[in-house]
Amino acid sequence: MTTTSTGAPAAPRASSRLLHPDPTVRRLGAITLVNTLGNGLFMTLGALYFTRVLGFGAAQVGLGLTLAGLVGVLVGVPAGRAADRWGTKPVLLVLVSTEAVGTACYPLVGGFTAFVLLACAVTAADRGSATVRNALYAEILPPDRRVAGRAYLRVVTNVGIGIGTGVAALVLVADTRGAYHAAVLADVATFAVVVVMYAALKTPGRSPGGTAEQAGKRSGSALRNAPYVLVAGLSGLLGLQFAMIEVGVPLWIADHTEAPRVVVACTLVVNTILVVALQVRATRGTEEPRSAARIFLRGGILVALSCVAFALAGGLPAWLAVLLLLTGAVLQALGEVLGQAAGWALGYDLAEEGAHGEYQGVFNTGFSAAMMLGPVLVTTVVIGHGPIGWGALAVLFAAASAAMVPAVGWALRRKAAAAA
Repeated sequence: MTTTSTGAPAAPRASSRLLHPDPTVRRLGAITLVNTLGNGLFMTLGALYFTRVLGFGAAQVGLGLTLAGLVGVLVGVPAGRAADRWGTKPVLLVLVSTEAVGTACYPLVGGFTAFVLLACAVTAADRGSATVRNALYAEILPPDRRVAGRAYLRVVTNVGIGIGTGVAALVLVADTRGAYHAAVLADVATFAVVVVMYAALKTPGRSPGGTAEQAGKRSGSALRNAPYVLVAGLSGLLGLQFAMIEVGVPLWIADHTEAPRVVVACTLVVNTILVVALQVRATRGTEEPRSAARIFLRGGILVALSCVAFALAGGLPAWLAVLLLLTGAVLQALGEVLGQAAGWALGYDLAEEGAHGEYQGVFNTGFSAAMMLGPVLVTTVVIGHGPIGWGALAVLFAAASAAMVPAVGWALRRKAAAAA
């Protein structure tokens, strides 16, 4: 359970603040900005770089990235356990450095097997570092400010990816081999800067593996904590909304509605603006797990309603389709900020102290699985079956969010019994 420290500074009340009042969160924000700038750059150009510069076919790239995504799903728990054993900061430095070296090797790839192996290594380092970063936040941020701090960092993430995407647009305009290689090296440079920044970050003097008292109170592996695994799985199911808004909605707009294709960009802009404006505010009320579960439920229902709005846009006149699509985008963004805030709170509050690395590994595994399977599910089940597919997705979101409330109750009872 998240407790409120009377002597700690209050969490920021406005998401519009440019600089966070907590110096630790400001340092993390600077690291996040540099890191996500590079991520936005490579995310935008990666597929084109692999096909146009390295010369692989689209099907080869898809297969390679799918296999890499599977590795990313599997690496979360081992990375978290490593962080618990050897410390979050040392493990994070190794993982980010590995990702930098791996990305720098892409221009040297000459065959498909080498591409797949390198993509798997880079993705493993990326997903592993995501797990360890979340454990680092639990280590250096007081419990009453973890979720608000995560929300601020997510706002910074959106800004950084936006800047990186803007830089990538310049590379796309140039569309030369040299420009693509320069972009890859720029991404590598951001990793190098992040390594230096993490190395300079002050962390508490916690012994790797936690204190002896914490170790003695652990009830076993996080994977054996059935209610926590269930909570992580339900959070992962709601994470399918990212594939929905990034893959499903653009395809639906372009091929199944009368709306102009520019609406694709409009839905993404709406999402970005609302996340930046509301993510910090959405953390209010998540201080206690049961209330966080209810907020998760509200978020899931909003995302389900967005599916209904998107489905109804098919076959309608252009103006009405645009209205429904933008309504769906607003509902999805509101559900996203609530679901994310509640998920962060539950991921931390239901974990065992001294084992945040392993528990965050379990929690991130659900999200990584959604990121890997989401595009396939959305394109085949949802887009492939039209309104019926959208309805099925809405039912899935509503059911997952409704199941969160009893799942959290089960997790709290297990945690209380373990502490007795």
